[in-house]
Amino acid sequence: MPSKERSIHAEAVVLRHTDWGEADRLLIIFTRERGKLRAIAKGARRLRSRKAGHLEPFTRVALQLAQGKDFWIVTEAHTVDAYLPLRDDLVRTGYASYLAELLDRFTSEEEENGTLYQLLTDTLKRVAAEADPFLAVCYYEIQLLELVGFRPQLFNCVRCGEEIKPEDQYFSAELGGVLCPKCGPNAPASRPVSVEALKYLRHLQRSSYRDARRAILSAPVRHEMEALLQFFFTYLLERGLNSPHFIHDVLKNRP
Repeated sequence: MPSKERSIHAEAVVLRHTDWGEADRLLIIFTRERGKLRAIAKGARRLRSRKAGHLEPFTRVALQLAQGKDFWIVTEAHTVDAYLPLRDDLVRTGYASYLAELLDRFTSEEEENGTLYQLLTDTLKRVAAEADPFLAVCYYEIQLLELVGFRPQLFNCVRCGEEIKPEDQYFSAELGGVLCPKCGPNAPASRPVSVEALKYLRHLQRSSYRDARRAILSAPVRHEMEALLQFFFTYLLERGLNSPHFIHDVLKNRP
């Protein structure tokens, strides 16, 4: 473990946890101060544990951590924000799982990124509060790509460099952005992207959330944006994500 500090205070969001040993939990947390960490919550699975309720996934929590041999040890935990609406609605639960899964997949341990932490907590709050969380999640996707170094090029053709015009284009995950109608058909594994979907993706990339949330998207454009981003994520991560399937199943079975 790189750090020599024996004990630290940290604010964190619990991304996920798994059972560990007979009564412990292994937590994957994203902290404001240290980025992603693994930590053991001893006795968290016992009925009388005082820590357990503070260490559920998607909870924002203040922690005291002690350095163990292989993992940090949670010695104190206090909830800062439980984002309770995320637990009362399966769609919101699915979106919260998706935010956590994306962050987990794109980050390594002990890489501090306070801006990424702020994006996560802001988005959890938005997903918990807004009637339709779609734009909050899409904004998170675009901004996360920026912060982890995979900003897609949406304003110029990634092959010839020409400025993109207001017409249907192509998108290449391999090349990392949009291709013009001349270059797109000849690029392997490129896929069409409509002028409307591209317009909104560009808007999300260069706007504040306050401005971005004013967008009004039709159902076909939403589906296209969602599919395009999943296509890009699958290429970058070399595997698909789990949470989108859960979200789709819940939405499909809603009355």
